[in-house]
Order: sequence, then structure tokens, then C-alpha cells
Amino acid sequence: MRHVSILVPRGHSSVVNIGGTHQILSLVNEMLVGMGRKPVFDVHLVGLDTETRQTTGLFSIVPDRLIGDVDKTDLIIVPAIHGDPKAGYDANEGFVPWMIDQYNSGAEVASFCVGAFFLAYAGLLDGRKCATHWMHANDFRRRFPQIELIDEKIITEEDRIYTSGGAYAFLNLLLHLIEKYAGREAAILSAKAFSIDIDRSSQSAFIIFTGQKEHADEAVAQAQSFIEDNYEQQIRVNDLADQLGLSRRTFERRFKSATSNTVTEYVQRVKIEAAKRMLETTRKNVNEVMFDVGYSDTKAFRNVFRRVTGLTPIDYRTKYNRDAVAA
Repeated sequence: MRHVSILVPRGHSSVVNIGGTHQILSLVNEMLVGMGRKPVFDVHLVGLDTETRQTTGLFSIVPDRLIGDVDKTDLIIVPAIHGDPKAGYDANEGFVPWMIDQYNSGAEVASFCVGAFFLAYAGLLDGRKCATHWMHANDFRRRFPQIELIDEKIITEEDRIYTSGGAYAFLNLLLHLIEKYAGREAAILSAKAFSIDIDRSSQSAFIIFTGQKEHADEAVAQAQSFIEDNYEQQIRVNDLADQLGLSRRTFERRFKSATSNTVTEYVQRVKIEAAKRMLETTRKNVNEVMFDVGYSDTKAFRNVFRRVTGLTPIDYRTKYNRDAVAA
């Protein structure tokens, strides 16, 4: 059996991540036994303290193992740790030497949601790709420029390290791990038992683009404001650079550095975000929305929309606007 260590961090962590993982992997064992097979997962809650009281005051979690009791594990699960990421890391730094030793000895490590910040501070994600909750993507990029964040992904896997996107996306990573170690049939049964959408690979349809505003480049901030106030127009990079008295090359370099987007990408994201809101809240058809956000080419609009959201404009409206669909 694979020894699974679900970490119980100090502070405010996701009780759902911890309890849900324990419940689902335990159920997989029960299903396998019912199918005449051997259980696959030896599941444990592993902590730094004999009892971990959440800072919310609502829950206490009692690990069945302390890290000193676990000489070897096969899979370490890092749940979301809420609040300031650095403070969360500092409170739980006691896990890190053990976790790195286990990883270097062949263990796999999986983080859920903002648990990726903990792995990043521990140095386990340097030079690798990862995912986290899309709402925290800008903060993650600001703190860890050496890590390639793929914010549209539900799951990443590289060098025995797994990460998952926002909130309940941890369920999709669990199914991925179940399929890897117990087989496709067990993963499908788990998906059905817990009503999880299996094989979902993108969180693009859930992302709300707000732009990277936590920077000190006033010229870039002016450009961002102009783009967001005038998204219905055709916005040219040269015109923006001229307004700011910068060369195009300098403007594009500073914009990319400040926002993690090229100017063209930022314009597209702002236009598509406006289109999403219209498709969610109005009864305008796709062509009307397209013109309202400054596109005149149907194919170009559809291609950009799908690249940003993972859905066609019609599918997006169907998913999020019941009134429009009914009409």
C-alpha cells in the first residue's frame, strides 16, 4: 500500500481539503475491497502537534501521527493554508526538513489550492510549473518570479510534484492520483460516488481577470486604466506608448514586467472579461457582445474568447446565463 501523509498545518488551513482527502481515499479502499482487490492507500493525518486548533476557533484536528513518527511516506498532501502565505509558512516550517527528506527519498508531494505557496517557500517548485487558485495568481507571480505559474490549469504534475487550482479543484487532483495508483475504474467509481466531474482540466471558465495592480510603475498603471476604461475601442500598442511618451519597446518591456502580460494580452483579457459579464447578465446575442467590446471579426473574437475561457461564447452564456438560454 502507498503510505499517504495528509499534513495538518498550524493556523487556518482547509478542513475540507484534509477531511475530504481522508474520506475519499478511505472510500477507495473500501470499494477496492468490495471488488475483491487489496486496498491501495494507507492514509494518515500527520501534524506537528498532538492537537491542532484552527485559528478560526471553529475546529480542532487531532493527527494520528506526528512527523517524527513517520520514517517513510509515499505521498505528502499539503492542504490550503489560508491567510498571509509567509506567516503560514513560518508557522509550519517544522514540516519542511522532513518533507524535503521524504521527497529526496522518492516520495511524491501534492498541494491543493494556495498550498502551492507553502511548496514555493520551501523551494520545491523552483524552476517548475505549478497551479494555484486563480484569485491568488498575481500575488504568487509577484512573490515567486522563478516559478512558472499556469493559472488556467486545474492540475500540474512535474518531477513527482502535483499542484491543483482553486478551492474544490483538489477533488480533480485526488481523482488523478486515484487513477494513477488504483486504476481508471476506481477513479470513475469515486467520481460517481462523490459527484465529481472527472477529467476536468481547466479553471479558465472560472477566472475573473482583474489585472496585476500591485506594482509601482505609474506609466503602466495609467495604461491599464486607459485600457479598462476604453475596452470598446480598438487599442493600439503604439498609441498607448505615444500617450505615455515612451518608445514601444520600453513600454512593452515595463508593461510585461509589471503585469506578467504583454500589452496585447492585457487588452484581450480586459475585452473578454467585459464580454463575459455581458454574456452572464444580458440577453444580447454573441455578435452584439462582440461589437460592444471592440471586435469586428467573429472568428477572431471566438478564438480569443475560447483561448481565455476554455469555452465558446455560446457555451459560456449557456453555462452562466439561465435567462438568456430560456429566452
